[in-house]
Amino acid sequence: MSSKINRSSLIGHLFYSTITMVDIPYFSLKTRFTPAFRAEKPLSLPALWFIFQGEKLLVETRAADTVAPCTRSPRQLGMTPIFSQFFGRYGSTNCFAAEVRNITFPPPAMQFKGLRTLFSTVDDDYFILAGRAAQILHWHWEHRFCGKCGAAMENRETELAKICPACGFVGFPRLSPAVIMSVVRGEHILLARSPRFPPGMFSTLAGFVEPGETLEEAVKREVREEVNVGIANIRYVASQSWPFPHSLMIGFSADYVDGEIEVDRTELEDAGWFSVRDLPRLPSKISIARLLIDNFIKNRL
Repeated sequence: MSSKINRSSLIGHLFYSTITMVDIPYFSLKTRFTPAFRAEKPLSLPALWFIFQGEKLLVETRAADTVAPCTRSPRQLGMTPIFSQFFGRYGSTNCFAAEVRNITFPPPAMQFKGLRTLFSTVDDDYFILAGRAAQILHWHWEHRFCGKCGAAMENRETELAKICPACGFVGFPRLSPAVIMSVVRGEHILLARSPRFPPGMFSTLAGFVEPGETLEEAVKREVREEVNVGIANIRYVASQSWPFPHSLMIGFSADYVDGEIEVDRTELEDAGWFSVRDLPRLPSKISIARLLIDNFIKNRL
């Protein structure tokens, strides 16, 4: 392929590729992704560039509020990156993460947009890859120095890791496991509202796993702590990478056993039991919370 890539045809190839994976879970990539640390030559091969300024991603803007992936490097766009990292191949397409600063005016027909605002406007695979890039950038800036001796860390060439040249400590990208669960009592599901949610929105309970806990123990503890309800029959449903900033959400369903709702006001504004016929505003379809709620709805229709 020549170095003059037709971006429209490239985007179509990227997200409607026949290089598909078998038995795709809910939140997995539809096309195979191969983590790697050296870009495949020649560099004129198709590329996706995930260029962030702060928490916002640079995308091409099109008519009718649609956006498209960026396929040009920061330097091709006239910007100087303060950090860039090749992180793998999506099918045969090289993927790069980069960060820029002090860009007041993006290139023509491009904008910096927050990842959360891209939920419903980009292909699911593109959102997942953007989340991977964002987590790599967070890890880079938060782990520049050795946690043992304080020396500046260096990138390893054989894996996504940093090594301390002074003491040999090896650090890997941070990952914070969190459980998220639907709790069902007959024809009702337990939903709660956090102060940070949009007006009127309720969701399932969730929380981070503590050191030494199993996932099932974390599910029971979080439900008891947040609403003082006992549960049983905990069942795994699915998992989702959640790049805000580096979580792995592990989803479960569970059955109510005992207790009356007592809301932990340090965590929640409200909580209650909802039937299929009186559901409040719900989370986005792209979230695992919505999957858990939709499973409840499907089983009661």
